[in-house]
Amino acid sequence: MMKKDRRRQTADDRPQTAYDPVKLEIFKHLFAAVAEEMGTLLRRSSYSPNIKERRDFSCALFDAQGRLIAQAAHIPVHLGAMPLSVAAAVEAFGPDLAPGDLILLNDPFRGGTHLPDITMVSPVFLRAGAESRLIGFAASRAHHADVGGMTPGSMPVAREIYQEGLIIPPVRLMRAGEMNRGVLDLILANVRTPQERLGDLQAQIAANRRGEERLLALVERYGRAEIEEAMTQLLAYTERAVRRLLASLPDGTYRFEDCLDDDGVSEEPVPIRAAVTIRGDSARVDFSGSAAQRPGSVNAVYAITLSAVYYVFRCLLGLDVPDNAGCLAPVEVIAPPGTVVNARPPAPVAGGNVETSQRIVDVLLGALAQACPAKVPAASQGTMNNVTIGGALAAGGAFAYYETIGGGMGARPDADGPSAVHSHMTNTLNTPVEALEYAYPLRVLRYEVRRGSGGRGKFRGGNGIRRDVQVLTDCRATLLSERRRRGPYGLAGGEAGLPGENVILRGGEEIPLPGKGTVDLRAGDVLSIRTPGGGGYGKA
Repeated sequence: MMKKDRRRQTADDRPQTAYDPVKLEIFKHLFAAVAEEMGTLLRRSSYSPNIKERRDFSCALFDAQGRLIAQAAHIPVHLGAMPLSVAAAVEAFGPDLAPGDLILLNDPFRGGTHLPDITMVSPVFLRAGAESRLIGFAASRAHHADVGGMTPGSMPVAREIYQEGLIIPPVRLMRAGEMNRGVLDLILANVRTPQERLGDLQAQIAANRRGEERLLALVERYGRAEIEEAMTQLLAYTERAVRRLLASLPDGTYRFEDCLDDDGVSEEPVPIRAAVTIRGDSARVDFSGSAAQRPGSVNAVYAITLSAVYYVFRCLLGLDVPDNAGCLAPVEVIAPPGTVVNARPPAPVAGGNVETSQRIVDVLLGALAQACPAKVPAASQGTMNNVTIGGALAAGGAFAYYETIGGGMGARPDADGPSAVHSHMTNTLNTPVEALEYAYPLRVLRYEVRRGSGGRGKFRGGNGIRRDVQVLTDCRATLLSERRRRGPYGLAGGEAGLPGENVILRGGEEIPLPGKGTVDLRAGDVLSIRTPGGGGYGKA
């Protein structure tokens, strides 16, 4: 570890353009309010319980250069990756973008994350007579409960991305405000639940339109020049805040390594390694040495890795700092192509978005705990416990249920970890029992805190969850879960949390299931998911 050179030029030392801090705070909340209103509209008008009840979606605003300006308090794994979706839309259509256009995509290798996450990008143009000027973008991303593929729910343990569902490169869903029916029909013809998908896609369109309207209203009220200046100043403010944070940390290189249990194809652990180097008011995060991309679907694309880095550094900042692209301006990210943290096609990636992203966060926090131990908790559950169940309905048609399940958060340096919550890269809710049983041929028999699963220590890790779901018809379930072989690590002498378990209850017998895989269920079977507890902090 090197002593910090206090003679380095930090963000506070550099010349800054004078800008009214009160005005900056006002615009921070104005832009964030637009994203929040987009999210409220999307949730209220959507069809699927996954979006309406669990709120598995995100909304954001970008400037004309495609830089993230504001986001709602939605899903971290979505928001850090969404700038690459905007960049992909601009790369595909660029100068051809026009008022009323709406670009749709889900291709993980062209700005997406995994196939169920469908992103819509709307350019926002200010009309002045016959001329139109691009002033920004409104974007939404939502996890659709089925987009085709080899298993219901489109989250299989696949060997290649083509098995995971319909791949959508950046395409115009709307041109000058008119729907491209051919694109919409193609999507609906390749999913198991077309009516639900149509409703959710229409809800996203409405959310994007609301974002356009509200951004234009701000321009009308304050003027284009003021809005563009406010965007620039907010980016600069966040960058300065991150540089101050980095300047406060000891110079040095901090290394950490952790593993995914397996990739679902073999039982071989999947190591992820990171070296976080702090130099003055900048940082480099290097994932060299991480596992090569795997045959199973735990591969993460670069957008996911970037999103995890964004999230971790954002967590170290105060809550009053705006969420925008300025957060990563002082941070260099090295993720070698062809590894599990920057996979190349046609690698399967369904689990990279939901599981590998969590382990990347664990690794980064483990490294940064060496630089700022007072800010970093022990490992949280480290998984989203993905469950998809689908099959035929007695009345005709099909159903596809998707859910992530909370668990224990890691203990903090001064407090126990919260129990039974979603953590880190997910920020969803549970599906309420009433909504789940109303929408699907499923019944929740047991839903409780998994007592004693948190790691022991001076401060104890949070407890996980037990959720038992009975299927009322023959169907197929797929699980993508982690921390089933080894529990989340403790810090400063704290013990690891208990690993999770997946079990089928059938005829009074408990049948263990692996962390990842697909299983056929009979009517009356109970799928029991028991999630990990968080790690403990400090010696007891």
